[in-house]
Amino acid sequence: MSRAALAFPRSFSWLQIVRLGLVQTALGAVVVLMTSTINRVMVVELALPAIVPGGLVALHYATQVLRPRWGYGSDVGGRRTPWIVGGMAALCLGGFGAAAATALAETHVAAGLALAVLSFLLVGMGAGAAGTSLLVLLATGVEAGRRGAAATIVWVMMIAGFAVTAPLAGHFLDPFSGGRLMAVSGTVSLIAFAVAVLAVSGIEPRREASPAAKVEKKPPFRAVLAQVLAEPAARRFTLFIFVSMLAYSAQELILEPYAGLVFAMTPGATTKLAGLQHGGVLAGMLFVAGVTVFVGGPILGSLKLWTAVGCALSAAALGAIAFGGPVGPDFPLRAAVAGLGFGNGVYAVAAIGSMMALAGRGGEAERGTRMGVWGAAQGVAFGAGGFLGTLAVDLARLVASEPVYAYAAVFALEAVLFLVALAISLRVEHVTVGRRQNPLTETASFQLNPGFEAR
Repeated sequence: MSRAALAFPRSFSWLQIVRLGLVQTALGAVVVLMTSTINRVMVVELALPAIVPGGLVALHYATQVLRPRWGYGSDVGGRRTPWIVGGMAALCLGGFGAAAATALAETHVAAGLALAVLSFLLVGMGAGAAGTSLLVLLATGVEAGRRGAAATIVWVMMIAGFAVTAPLAGHFLDPFSGGRLMAVSGTVSLIAFAVAVLAVSGIEPRREASPAAKVEKKPPFRAVLAQVLAEPAARRFTLFIFVSMLAYSAQELILEPYAGLVFAMTPGATTKLAGLQHGGVLAGMLFVAGVTVFVGGPILGSLKLWTAVGCALSAAALGAIAFGGPVGPDFPLRAAVAGLGFGNGVYAVAAIGSMMALAGRGGEAERGTRMGVWGAAQGVAFGAGGFLGTLAVDLARLVASEPVYAYAAVFALEAVLFLVALAISLRVEHVTVGRRQNPLTETASFQLNPGFEAR
């Protein structure tokens, strides 16, 4: 019998998947205050250069390179729950620390910024540790036919954390003061931590280690990491995640300025455009989740198919947006942006589902390290994508006669990146799911890799 089957005698129910999604809701609630409210306070109320919060957020993304080490730590211990709870504790403490640092910077700038650096580091490490182990727990306990839906649930519930926290926090922040910011952030952090702890309580089954396992010495982290990276499939999937997330995030900071400069949209109209894109993402994720759960089969249940379709749709939409600028106001930009969102949603849910499926191909002892490697590639690419997208536009404007051509060139480049990601994804082994297939059974490891023997 496979190790996964020994670890999880039964797969997670829908209710248990939703409970694990609440961890992402709690994580999103804390992070949104860091990236929006505290960012705005530093720039507007404290009149600090925009590079200060930008550098702090970049620091948060830089810590994601440590995800493989956190994943390995949960592999060694054999349990994911302590890493989720510990990561959420660090995240919530860092979130409150960032608010305290912002309040302190009103009177002592140097001390406030020093505390902010430590707090954002703590947020990055906490989010990475909790997020990595949460995905590993889902990968272990969710049957193959539900992975697309599980990825959608977790993603949507994270967005719900953003959507609920931002307006509520904004309501209680007026009239603004540093003390009020600390009170709101502290309350959000306490509630988020309590929700996360209750959500994971009792979900992960306790494992009784065999006498042989108790005396078995775990290989060191570097050896496990080298073993994972030595596999061609793992390297290809890491490269796929990095390239596709680079393309996914590069348009995030340039789409609205493009709509304003080229299509003369007002700030309100561009904000609605962003909402249209996010709605498309949600629609794409729900579509793939519904098809894989209720239809499945060798074709429509193939995560490899939906990953390729998502990359292709995203590339086509970005190409259309690039082409639409020179066309002018008559171009249906809203439809193209909605199509981009839909393609991004299809890609995202299929990629996360594939990540969950492929994480276990080396066995339970390496599952966290594998997920950490791919999480690091995703985090670094996402953090770099926004910066590189804006940098590419600025460089293109130095040589382009009109801004429209600079933006069009960058969107076209992003489309090419998605096509490159598509080509890489076709060379990565995926798993096809049926409606009743369960990866926690004895045959799961063979479905991931026909040449792999269950140990």
